[in-house]
Amino acid sequence: MNTIRKSDKDFVPTVLLCIFLGYLGVHRFYVGKVGTGLLMLFTLGGFGIWAFIDLILIVTGGFTDSEGLPIKN
Repeated sequence: MNTIRKSDKDFVPTVLLCIFLGYLGVHRFYVGKVGTGLLMLFTLGGFGIWAFIDLILIVTGGFTDSEGLPIKN
């Protein structure tokens, strides 16, 4: 049986953090990506563009945590 490991971080908190606080990079802090979270914090989510791209990745299942594991949904 082929099992795919998933992150211990959940989909709903990740997507809600991205929607409401994505411009501050809070969703990246939540999944353990502190370095890029700081970059988003200082650039206001890449002037909104980076936060929007992350939202699309989260919704489509392409967003991963700091270990490269996909977020559970």
